[in-house]
Amino acid sequence: MIFDIIEIKTCTMRVYSSFPVILIAVLSFISCTKSSKKPYTLPDNPIALLAGKTGKTWKLAWRYNNGTRMNMRGCFLSYRATYSPNMMFKDNNGDHENCGSTLLGNWEIIKGKKGNSYIKLTSDLLPDIMNIDKKYKFFKILKLHRDTLRIQFRHKQFSSTSTFVDTFVSEHIGIKDRDFHW
Repeated sequence: MIFDIIEIKTCTMRVYSSFPVILIAVLSFISCTKSSKKPYTLPDNPIALLAGKTGKTWKLAWRYNNGTRMNMRGCFLSYRATYSPNMMFKDNNGDHENCGSTLLGNWEIIKGKKGNSYIKLTSDLLPDIMNIDKKYKFFKILKLHRDTLRIQFRHKQFSSTSTFVDTFVSEHIGIKDRDFHW
């Protein structure tokens, strides 16, 4: 009987001593598992929502850089991007002092390998304006409604690459606290 108690205690000690190892293994597996977040599903009429019948102008409502809201002054407040149903794109940076060159080009909506939808801008001006090697850039569509467009993109600024999330609204919509500043 005494040997049975010793055997039970030994078995219990083995389970308790291996518990931290099991816990670490389970936590590692859970934390390393890829997110199962489903891609955003575009509405049935994305081109009409983005470009309207004769062209639609969007203004930048707010921008986040790696999750931190950015200041909205000057060029950010005056920025407008117009998408046309003939798949042409134009922004108004060149219309404002010290805001850079106007970007002109083509656009299309494409679907990536993982099912995410993107706006693909193509322009000979992109390499100079965005400091990239290619003449195209992809902007992941996070939301597209009649009056709201939210996109995400990676961009290298200075020495690091950041993830930006821009929310645009139709030009005629007022946005409270749009001129945000820290």
